[in-house]
Amino acid sequence: MTGGDGLRVMIVEDQALLAMELELILLDAGCEVVGVAVDTRGAFDVAAREKPDLALVDVNLMDGMTGPQIAHRLVAEHGAAVIFLTANPEQIPDGFSGALGAVCKPFDEQTLRAVIAFARQFITTRTVGTTPRRFRLAPWLTTPPRDVAPH
Repeated sequence: MTGGDGLRVMIVEDQALLAMELELILLDAGCEVVGVAVDTRGAFDVAAREKPDLALVDVNLMDGMTGPQIAHRLVAEHGAAVIFLTANPEQIPDGFSGALGAVCKPFDEQTLRAVIAFARQFITTRTVGTTPRRFRLAPWLTTPPRDVAPH
């Protein structure tokens, strides 16, 4: 995060009204919205230019079910944390493509604020806090790698 505690967030959502609502909630929560993309190409352009801390990524975009592909690249190439947004949770890949978790649509402002706080804690301290309601935590955050001895 750059300066202060303003989380740099990008939105990848092809429903314009939902993207605008997300932006308003994020701004009100003290985040800096660095860009909004409606498709894969736009998402990669914003990420390369803005280097977000967090991306809210719809699983199904206008150009197909590309959310998991976007998430994978954002994590691998830009080190961004990712939260999936979806109306179809069954379409989330098993490994979550490196995403922290998923929020099912429709969601309310309170849920989104809790998810942002969860992501902010993970990004700043690399610890997993209390899982917000209506947030499906990625399995990789709760299952230690096989090569790590139990404590």
